[in-house]
Amino acid sequence: MSHPPVCRNRRAGARRQTRMTRTTAVLLSLGVVLTAGLTGCSQATSRTSAGNAAPAPARAPVQDNAKPEDAKAGVAGGAVAGKPNAPIATAQRSIVYRGSITVRVTDVNAKAAELTSLAIGAGGLIGGDERQMDAGRSVATLTLRIPAAQFTSTLNDIGKLGTEQSRKVSAEDVTAQVIDLDARIRSQQASVDRVRALLARAQSIADITSIESELARREADLESMQAQQRDLADLTTLSTIAVTLLGPDVAAAPKPRPADSGFVAGLKAGWKAFSASVSVLLTVLGAVLPFAVAIGVPLWALTLWLRRRTRLQLTASTATALSSATTPPNAGSAT
Repeated sequence: MSHPPVCRNRRAGARRQTRMTRTTAVLLSLGVVLTAGLTGCSQATSRTSAGNAAPAPARAPVQDNAKPEDAKAGVAGGAVAGKPNAPIATAQRSIVYRGSITVRVTDVNAKAAELTSLAIGAGGLIGGDERQMDAGRSVATLTLRIPAAQFTSTLNDIGKLGTEQSRKVSAEDVTAQVIDLDARIRSQQASVDRVRALLARAQSIADITSIESELARREADLESMQAQQRDLADLTTLSTIAVTLLGPDVAAAPKPRPADSGFVAGLKAGWKAFSASVSVLLTVLGAVLPFAVAIGVPLWALTLWLRRRTRLQLTASTATALSSATTPPNAGSAT
């Protein structure tokens, strides 16, 4: 049975509309999926950027079996690497330790031998040994160079050799000098290398002579800095301890009295100053007096002689003038 043309057109339009609806639905679904995917990528990118911009993760906690020194070293290294101006850890500082100790002993020579063994056992050496063994006085003065790590323990062991009389310890931080000197040496070494490169490319005699002179000057400066660096390294590596061993026959040094104050103390100080001034004045006068006598007596005699001679000359001239005045001018012609 055949359908009219109008019905066929309606059915074809309905099929086309259905296909368009399905196509639109598929496109909308694809759009939603793409939008969701782009949103997820954007969020992942944002999280990645935020993770890169965020600070570094915190240090992992120290494990139970880790050493405290390792943890301290890690903290110090992180601080120095992260902040150029961060303070230097104590373990990384360069300290020069110096000490002096006085000990009274029963036998100076025997204890000096024990002291030498003590220094060598601590990994050090004897830098100086001076002894005085006069009648009624036995004293030994030794200079020990001890590794810095053994400084305190060695000082305590020295005090146990006898009866400790006095002790003095000082510590000087030379970290800034060491860092500055290292930087100057690196810079000077680079300068020397540049001059050597110029010398290798020089052609004329004048250029070679000039460059060699400049190279010698810079190498001398570099060697001087390196010598200072070695001295600092020696001072920081080996501490210095000055030890004085007193025998039993040596009297103890008197303790210093505290300084007086007040009116009476001022009066005493003024009188001492006045007495010292008078003493100095009399000393100078006594030193000058022989010269004054030796020079003054001849001058005084010469002055008297000149004065007497002048007086005689005046008397003679006066007498001549008077005789000329009393003689008549025409006495010769009248005769």
